[in-house]
Amino acid sequence: MVQGIDAVFWIIDLQHTGRVYVSPVYSRIWGRRSDELYISPNAWVEAIHPEDRDGVVAAIPKQVKGEYDEEYRIVRPDGEIRWIRDRAFPIPNAQGEVYRIAGIAEDITDRKIAQAQLQATNEELIRATRLKDEFLANMSHELRTPLNAILGMTEGLQEEIFGPLNDRQLKALQTVERSASHLLELINDILDVAKIESGQVELDCSPTAIAPLCQSSISFIKQQALKKRIQLSVDLPLNLPDIVLDERRIRQVLINLLNNAVKFTPEWGRIVLKVSTIPPSESGRETYSLRFSVIDTGIGISPKNLKKLFQPFMQIDSALNRQYQGTGLGLALTKRIVELHGGQVGLTSEEGVGSCFMIDLPYEAGQTIPEQPPANLGGQANDLEIKSPGESSPLLLLAEDNEANISTISSYLTAKGYRIELAKNGQEAINQAVALSPDLILMDVQMPGMDGLEAMKRMREMPELATTPIIALTALAMDSDRDRCLQAGADEYLSKPVRLKQLTLTIQQLLTPPAYGRGIGGEISMLNQ
Repeated sequence: MVQGIDAVFWIIDLQHTGRVYVSPVYSRIWGRRSDELYISPNAWVEAIHPEDRDGVVAAIPKQVKGEYDEEYRIVRPDGEIRWIRDRAFPIPNAQGEVYRIAGIAEDITDRKIAQAQLQATNEELIRATRLKDEFLANMSHELRTPLNAILGMTEGLQEEIFGPLNDRQLKALQTVERSASHLLELINDILDVAKIESGQVELDCSPTAIAPLCQSSISFIKQQALKKRIQLSVDLPLNLPDIVLDERRIRQVLINLLNNAVKFTPEWGRIVLKVSTIPPSESGRETYSLRFSVIDTGIGISPKNLKKLFQPFMQIDSALNRQYQGTGLGLALTKRIVELHGGQVGLTSEEGVGSCFMIDLPYEAGQTIPEQPPANLGGQANDLEIKSPGESSPLLLLAEDNEANISTISSYLTAKGYRIELAKNGQEAINQAVALSPDLILMDVQMPGMDGLEAMKRMREMPELATTPIIALTALAMDSDRDRCLQAGADEYLSKPVRLKQLTLTIQQLLTPPAYGRGIGGEISMLNQ
């Protein structure tokens, strides 16, 4: 039997310190005669690779305890190196004393080569992932930085910070703003798809009230619907269950579906956002599901195009669709976000009649939340009175190296009555902050020399700057960037492009008690406004 095994089977006698048996396979694997071990039992040790020999010899006493399981290399007479896995099993006599050791030594060279190749492949994949992450972060920064200047300057011009405008100029600026905002949406979608595909998105789930979620999603597309005279409605049952989900991501899903509904629904059409509970008997799941349905009276989708919809960068081929720009990422993102929640996406449609997009999210039945009144969704920050800064005006230190952003932000905030001092790198920001004792610091993260993260850390170590409010303004927009900024000492994190009205409101909150403090609102991005 042992002669048929492609491994060396061996037995030694502890009382006579000699070999009882060595299978002939030894000659094939070791490249040496097996009968040499009957003459010199430890001859096999001489063939062990010099780098592995001491470790194997030190492990030999484990054989009696049944703990010997070693991997090592041997050098054959022809110079070839082979990998061996050697195991030993003690054999007791009738009195329970170990008098023999049996073992089996396998040639595992092929397995080791495969493991090495797999490890090399994994290391290359890790390297590729790291390079892709760096590329995404750099791309995000490089694209958002000029967009910040474009949107910020446009916002300031529309508020007539730089002088009065006529109607033609105002319309032109509105076109610039819409185009820049659309470009930002495309950038965000591309980054989101890349992060989801690489498994980098982690959901921030918590119990969420459904009615405010639906109302806020409808509010986002209300103006577009009004322009096309589209009737909007929300159909919500009473006592909706409490659902544990990532509210920001599911709002993103609903807005994507509602945006599409508005885009492809002709004037005087109708769009309904309906929520219903689906029992296990209907859903085919073991748990209940909550179904969000976006129903429209739009152009509909042909059966042959249904399968294309949820593929990234795919646009259906219809005459109406060609009137609109886009990457075709919205529904791909929707599908992936819903699947991350353990849910599924469905669709029914008829050309010329309309479509119904459905997302089903599983939940545990039995827990409900009281009905809440709809949130105040239409409120915008009131326009601030434009005034010239005086000696008593708050002093802001702006740490920023991009000239366009410096011009945009400083011009706007000066018009709002703040005094502005500049720093163009982290070390200069620290020096200026110590010398000037500003009321608040606006800190860009990516700057030459010392970056903003390091500058904030050092500021927080200085007693005179330990409590000075800091707002991190950065074009970095990955999920971990907010945490990095807050851990470094920022009170707030605003990702570029920053709405200047929102920046002004955040400054007011941090400078006005009792709102003064760390982490008032978290990340505020342009798309949330």
